[in-house]
Amino acid sequence: MENPVIIFGAGSLGAVALDIFKRNSVVTYCFLDDDEKMHNTEIDDVIVMGSTDDEGFTKLIGKKCEAFIAIDDIKVRKNLVEMLNDRRKVQPVNAVHDSTIIASTAGIGHGNLISAGSIINARANIGNHCLIHSKVLIDADTKISDFVQIGAGSSIGTSVEIGEGTFIGSGVTIVSGVKIGKGARIGAGSVVIENIAAKETVSGIRQKRYNIFQLIVRAVKLRNSFTALFYKRSIFSSFNNSMALNFRNS
Repeated sequence: MENPVIIFGAGSLGAVALDIFKRNSVVTYCFLDDDEKMHNTEIDDVIVMGSTDDEGFTKLIGKKCEAFIAIDDIKVRKNLVEMLNDRRKVQPVNAVHDSTIIASTAGIGHGNLISAGSIINARANIGNHCLIHSKVLIDADTKISDFVQIGAGSSIGTSVEIGEGTFIGSGVTIVSGVKIGKGARIGAGSVVIENIAAKETVSGIRQKRYNIFQLIVRAVKLRNSFTALFYKRSIFSSFNNSMALNFRNS
Protein backbone atom coordinates (compact mmCIF):
# COMPACT_ATOMS: atom_id res chain seq x y z
CA MET A 1 0.00 0.00 0.00
CA GLU A 2 1.64 3.23 -1.15
CA ASN A 3 -0.69 5.82 0.38
CA PRO A 4 -1.02 6.45 4.12
CA VAL A 5 -4.25 5.35 5.78
CA ILE A 6 -6.83 7.26 7.82
CA ILE A 7 -8.33 5.12 10.59
CA PHE A 8 -11.95 5.76 11.53
CA GLY A 9 -12.28 4.99 15.25
CA ALA A 10 -9.69 5.69 17.93
CA GLY A 11 -10.73 3.04 20.44
CA SER A 12 -9.12 -0.31 21.16
CA LEU A 13 -9.97 -1.60 17.70
CA GLY A 14 -8.26 1.45 16.20
CA ALA A 15 -5.14 0.70 18.24
CA VAL A 16 -5.17 -2.88 16.92
CA ALA A 17 -5.50 -1.62 13.34
CA LEU A 18 -2.65 0.86 13.88
CA ASP A 19 -0.37 -1.92 15.10
CA ILE A 20 -1.26 -4.06 12.07
CA PHE A 21 -0.50 -1.25 9.64
CA LYS A 22 2.81 -0.50 11.37
CA ARG A 23 3.85 -4.15 11.16
CA ASN A 24 3.08 -4.05 7.45
CA SER A 25 5.09 -0.81 6.99
CA VAL A 26 1.97 1.22 6.21
CA VAL A 27 1.92 4.82 7.45
CA THR A 28 -1.16 5.96 9.39
CA TYR A 29 -2.01 9.56 8.52
CA CYS A 30 -4.39 10.17 11.44
CA PHE A 31 -7.38 8.93 13.41
CA LEU A 32 -10.89 10.30 13.08
CA ASP A 33 -13.34 9.75 15.95
CA ASP A 34 -16.69 11.26 16.95
CA ASP A 35 -15.72 11.47 20.63
CA GLU A 36 -14.60 15.09 20.96
CA LYS A 37 -12.69 14.29 24.16
CA MET A 38 -10.25 12.30 22.06
CA HIS A 39 -9.58 15.07 19.55
CA ASN A 40 -5.98 16.28 19.55
CA THR A 41 -4.87 13.31 21.64
CA GLU A 42 -2.36 10.74 20.41
CA ILE A 43 -2.36 6.98 20.06
CA ASP A 44 1.20 5.78 19.72
CA ASP A 45 2.25 9.13 18.20
CA VAL A 46 -0.66 9.26 15.74
CA ILE A 47 -3.05 12.18 16.33
CA VAL A 48 -6.85 12.02 16.54
CA MET A 49 -7.46 14.98 14.26
CA GLY A 50 -11.25 15.28 14.12
CA SER A 51 -14.64 13.64 13.62
CA THR A 52 -15.49 10.95 11.09
CA ASP A 53 -17.44 13.46 8.97
CA ASP A 54 -14.69 16.11 8.88
CA GLU A 55 -14.43 17.03 5.18
CA GLY A 56 -11.02 18.55 5.76
CA PHE A 57 -9.66 15.02 6.16
CA THR A 58 -12.17 12.78 4.39
CA LYS A 59 -11.56 14.69 1.14
CA LEU A 60 -8.05 13.19 1.13
CA ILE A 61 -9.44 9.65 0.88
CA GLY A 62 -9.21 8.25 -2.61
CA LYS A 63 -6.62 10.84 -3.62
CA LYS A 64 -3.78 10.95 -1.13
CA CYS A 65 -4.99 8.55 1.56
CA GLU A 66 -6.72 5.20 2.04
CA ALA A 67 -9.34 4.51 4.73
CA PHE A 68 -9.96 1.82 7.32
CA ILE A 69 -12.97 1.56 9.65
CA ALA A 70 -12.04 0.34 13.14
CA ILE A 71 -15.46 0.60 14.78
CA ASP A 72 -17.34 -2.49 15.96
CA ASP A 73 -20.81 -0.89 16.02
CA ILE A 74 -22.32 -2.43 12.88
CA LYS A 75 -24.69 0.48 12.16
CA VAL A 76 -21.88 3.02 12.35
CA ARG A 77 -19.65 0.81 10.22
CA LYS A 78 -22.32 0.46 7.56
CA ASN A 79 -22.95 4.22 7.49
CA LEU A 80 -19.25 4.98 7.10
CA VAL A 81 -18.86 2.38 4.35
CA GLU A 82 -21.81 3.93 2.53
CA MET A 83 -20.27 7.39 2.88
CA LEU A 84 -16.94 6.20 1.49
CA ASN A 85 -18.65 4.38 -1.38
CA ASP A 86 -20.99 7.22 -2.34
CA ARG A 87 -18.91 10.33 -1.69
CA ARG A 88 -15.32 9.17 -2.04
CA LYS A 89 -15.95 6.28 -4.51
CA VAL A 90 -13.62 3.99 -2.59
CA GLN A 91 -13.71 0.84 -0.49
CA PRO A 92 -11.87 0.64 2.85
CA VAL A 93 -8.61 -1.31 2.77
CA ASN A 94 -7.94 -4.52 4.67
CA ALA A 95 -5.91 -4.65 7.90
CA VAL A 96 -4.35 -8.11 8.01
CA HIS A 97 -1.81 -8.99 10.70
CA ASP A 98 1.48 -10.25 9.32
CA SER A 99 1.24 -13.45 11.40
CA THR A 100 -2.05 -14.44 9.78
CA ILE A 101 -1.94 -17.56 7.59
CA ILE A 102 -4.11 -17.28 4.48
CA ALA A 103 -4.38 -20.10 1.95
CA SER A 104 -3.63 -19.16 -1.64
CA THR A 105 -7.11 -20.32 -2.67
CA ALA A 106 -8.95 -18.33 0.04
CA GLY A 107 -10.87 -15.19 -0.90
CA ILE A 108 -11.00 -11.94 1.12
CA GLY A 109 -13.10 -8.87 0.31
CA HIS A 110 -12.58 -5.23 1.36
CA GLY A 111 -12.31 -3.48 4.70
CA ASN A 112 -11.65 -6.55 6.85
CA LEU A 113 -9.63 -6.68 10.05
CA ILE A 114 -7.86 -10.00 10.61
CA SER A 115 -5.88 -10.08 13.84
CA ALA A 116 -2.76 -11.92 14.98
CA GLY A 117 -2.51 -15.68 14.65
CA SER A 118 -5.66 -16.28 12.62
CA ILE A 119 -5.81 -19.03 9.98
CA ILE A 120 -7.90 -18.85 6.81
CA ASN A 121 -7.85 -22.25 5.15
CA ALA A 122 -8.26 -23.37 1.55
CA ARG A 123 -11.22 -22.04 -0.47
CA ALA A 124 -12.66 -20.20 2.53
CA ASN A 125 -14.30 -16.95 1.55
CA ILE A 126 -14.58 -13.83 3.70
CA GLY A 127 -16.86 -11.02 2.56
CA ASN A 128 -16.42 -7.31 3.27
CA HIS A 129 -16.01 -5.27 6.47
CA CYS A 130 -15.63 -8.25 8.83
CA LEU A 131 -13.81 -8.18 12.18
CA ILE A 132 -11.87 -11.38 12.82
CA HIS A 133 -10.04 -11.24 16.12
CA SER A 134 -6.91 -13.04 17.29
CA LYS A 135 -6.31 -16.77 16.74
CA VAL A 136 -9.51 -17.49 14.85
CA LEU A 137 -9.58 -20.62 12.68
CA ILE A 138 -11.75 -20.43 9.56
CA ASP A 139 -11.58 -23.83 7.97
CA ALA A 140 -11.82 -24.88 4.32
CA ASP A 141 -14.83 -24.02 2.13
CA THR A 142 -16.44 -21.83 4.79
CA LYS A 143 -18.35 -18.74 3.59
CA ILE A 144 -18.54 -15.63 5.75
CA SER A 145 -20.83 -12.81 4.64
CA ASP A 146 -20.33 -9.06 5.10
CA PHE A 147 -20.10 -7.28 8.48
CA VAL A 148 -19.52 -10.46 10.52
CA GLN A 149 -17.58 -10.25 13.78
CA ILE A 150 -15.79 -13.33 15.17
CA GLY A 151 -14.30 -13.25 18.67
CA ALA A 152 -10.79 -14.31 19.63
CA GLY A 153 -9.99 -18.01 19.72
CA SER A 154 -13.10 -19.15 17.86
CA SER A 155 -13.01 -22.19 15.58
CA ILE A 156 -15.22 -22.34 12.48
CA GLY A 157 -15.40 -25.80 10.89
CA THR A 158 -15.38 -26.73 7.22
CA SER A 159 -18.21 -25.71 4.88
CA VAL A 160 -19.90 -23.47 7.45
CA GLU A 161 -22.05 -20.58 6.15
CA ILE A 162 -22.36 -17.43 8.26
CA GLY A 163 -24.94 -14.79 7.36
CA GLU A 164 -24.44 -11.03 7.15
CA GLY A 165 -24.06 -9.10 10.40
CA THR A 166 -23.64 -12.16 12.61
CA PHE A 167 -21.83 -11.70 15.93
CA ILE A 168 -19.80 -14.63 17.26
CA GLY A 169 -18.27 -14.29 20.72
CA SER A 170 -14.84 -15.39 21.90
CA GLY A 171 -13.96 -19.07 22.08
CA VAL A 172 -16.92 -20.30 20.06
CA THR A 173 -16.81 -23.64 18.24
CA ILE A 174 -19.01 -24.15 15.17
CA VAL A 175 -18.93 -27.67 13.77
CA SER A 176 -18.65 -28.43 10.07
CA GLY A 177 -21.60 -27.84 7.76
CA VAL A 178 -23.62 -25.59 10.08
CA LYS A 179 -25.52 -22.63 8.62
CA ILE A 180 -25.87 -19.41 10.65
CA GLY A 181 -28.63 -16.99 9.63
CA LYS A 182 -28.28 -13.26 9.04
CA GLY A 183 -27.89 -11.14 12.17
CA ALA A 184 -27.58 -14.07 14.61
CA ARG A 185 -25.70 -13.66 17.90
CA ILE A 186 -23.68 -16.46 19.50
CA GLY A 187 -22.43 -16.09 23.07
CA ALA A 188 -18.82 -16.59 24.13
CA GLY A 189 -17.71 -20.18 24.63
CA SER A 190 -20.71 -21.68 22.82
CA VAL A 191 -20.58 -24.96 20.91
CA VAL A 192 -22.85 -24.86 17.86
CA ILE A 193 -23.80 -28.24 16.42
CA GLU A 194 -26.93 -27.32 14.44
CA ASN A 195 -28.21 -24.52 12.20
CA ILE A 196 -29.19 -21.19 13.75
CA ALA A 197 -31.97 -19.03 12.34
CA ALA A 198 -31.61 -15.39 11.31
CA LYS A 199 -31.53 -12.89 14.21
CA GLU A 200 -31.53 -15.70 16.78
CA THR A 201 -29.44 -15.37 19.96
CA VAL A 202 -27.89 -18.52 21.42
CA SER A 203 -25.33 -19.49 24.05
CA GLY A 204 -23.94 -22.62 25.63
CA ILE A 205 -24.04 -26.01 23.90
CA ARG A 206 -26.60 -25.88 21.14
CA GLN A 207 -28.52 -29.16 21.32
CA LYS A 208 -31.24 -30.38 18.97
CA ARG A 209 -34.40 -28.28 19.22
CA TYR A 210 -38.01 -29.39 18.91
CA ASN A 211 -40.96 -27.21 17.94
CA ILE A 212 -44.23 -27.38 19.89
CA PHE A 213 -45.79 -29.92 17.51
CA GLN A 214 -42.80 -32.23 17.86
CA LEU A 215 -42.97 -31.92 21.64
CA ILE A 216 -46.68 -32.82 21.65
CA VAL A 217 -46.04 -35.85 19.43
CA ARG A 218 -43.20 -36.98 21.70
CA ALA A 219 -45.42 -36.52 24.79
CA VAL A 220 -48.27 -38.53 23.21
CA LYS A 221 -45.90 -41.31 22.20
CA LEU A 222 -44.44 -41.37 25.70
CA ARG A 223 -47.93 -41.48 27.26
CA ASN A 224 -48.96 -44.28 24.90
CA SER A 225 -45.84 -46.21 25.81
CA PHE A 226 -46.64 -45.94 29.52
CA THR A 227 -50.28 -46.84 28.87
CA ALA A 228 -49.29 -49.90 26.86
CA LEU A 229 -46.82 -50.95 29.53
CA PHE A 230 -49.42 -50.51 32.28
CA TYR A 231 -51.98 -52.48 30.22
CA LYS A 232 -49.53 -55.34 29.65
CA ARG A 233 -48.67 -55.45 33.34
CA SER A 234 -52.39 -55.47 34.23
CA ILE A 235 -53.08 -58.38 31.85
CA PHE A 236 -50.08 -60.27 33.18
CA SER A 237 -51.13 -59.62 36.78
CA SER A 238 -54.72 -60.75 36.10
CA PHE A 239 -53.45 -63.88 34.37
CA ASN A 240 -51.19 -64.71 37.31
CA ASN A 241 -54.04 -64.18 39.83
CA SER A 242 -56.36 -66.37 37.77
CA MET A 243 -53.78 -69.14 37.55
CA ALA A 244 -53.16 -68.97 41.29
CA LEU A 245 -56.89 -69.18 42.03
CA ASN A 246 -57.37 -72.17 39.71
CA PHE A 247 -54.42 -73.90 41.30
CA ARG A 248 -55.85 -73.48 44.83
CA ASN A 249 -59.32 -74.64 43.75
CA SER A 250 -57.87 -77.76 42.21
